[in-house]
Amino acid sequence: MKTKDIVVSALLAAIAIVLGATGLGFVPVPTPAGRATIMHIPAILAGVLEGPLVGAFVGGIFGLYSFFTTAVPFLRDPLIAIVPRILIGVCAAFAFKATRSSGIAAIVGTLTNTGGVLGLAVLRGYLPPKVALGIAVTHGLPEVVVAFLLVVLITRGLVKHFPQLRFHTPDHPVDGNNPKENQSPQGTGKV
Repeated sequence: MKTKDIVVSALLAAIAIVLGATGLGFVPVPTPAGRATIMHIPAILAGVLEGPLVGAFVGGIFGLYSFFTTAVPFLRDPLIAIVPRILIGVCAAFAFKATRSSGIAAIVGTLTNTGGVLGLAVLRGYLPPKVALGIAVTHGLPEVVVAFLLVVLITRGLVKHFPQLRFHTPDHPVDGNNPKENQSPQGTGKV
């Protein structure tokens, strides 16, 4: 790991912990669930910014935090609490690499989290399938929407202010946000 990878890992892992410890990681939404988690967003961003290894590390920190602080019985199972969270950043990184879309990476990372946790909870006998499906719909769908919006906004902001970041290359702009298209050609006034 390069120094930059370590710094980004530590920063995003700290953000994940702060989101959980302060309650800021839970956004109120008008659904039966009442709130959507954004605690997985740092793992998605880690995967998009630095690749699957850093994404796995930040996701693992999220999983460990979840495991040690939860009151939910099935999240006291390390297989359920940690493994899907490690895979959030990995899957988001590969989705981003394949599509160059941070929005698709956000959707894939969020579905990895929701599907992994609930799928393992069903397979290990903690939840019946109908209950897991209900949770997936009431929690998972709002979380996909919130993650999509936040990750796209954050990555576009990073591209705008830090175009030298590794995840943005001239031939593969993030989400079609090509800074060259936004520059005014000389004399035309086009923005």
